[in-house]
Amino acid sequence: MRKDLGALPAVFPMPVLMVGTYGEDGKVNVMNVAWGGIAGMDKVVLYLAKDRKTLKNIRAKKAFTVALADEAHIKEADFLGTASGNTMPDKFAKTGLHAVKSSKVDAPIIEEFPLTMECELAEDAEMFGEIRIVGTIVNVNVDEKVLDENGKVDASKLNAVMFDQFRFGYYKVGEKFAQAWNVGKDLMK
Repeated sequence: MRKDLGALPAVFPMPVLMVGTYGEDGKVNVMNVAWGGIAGMDKVVLYLAKDRKTLKNIRAKKAFTVALADEAHIKEADFLGTASGNTMPDKFAKTGLHAVKSSKVDAPIIEEFPLTMECELAEDAEMFGEIRIVGTIVNVNVDEKVLDENGKVDASKLNAVMFDQFRFGYYKVGEKFAQAWNVGKDLMK
């Protein structure tokens, strides 16, 4: 039996995206963004509320980074999504995480998160009461420990986490169980 739940954001899983920027004062700002994802081969999209410090920083610097949160740093990632850079200017310092300046864009790379997309601002537009930010991915920076023997990212080594919008939980990404563009081949016959 099925049941109607009404209109709600029912996409699962949602990546836990950590958006890094520099403020005009040069301080590192990182925000846990729940609404975002890939928008093309070299594009990432984020939806931000109009009052976010992160949005102000992206507009000023025309750049940002997007890291995938991992299980080992979920406490810090959760805090960075709860605390506001508008009212707590030292929120990044409270986490104990470490940032280095990207060599590709004017934004920080958080060393503890294993994969970071370095992005230049491509589009900034209001949509549905939120601000849609589209970034062009100019580089993906990874910790070598998440690479396989061929130098490719091994998703099972990322220990990435997903957000559950239904019950507001974080979930570990599981192991690979099938090969994409292969497991359904026999249905093509």
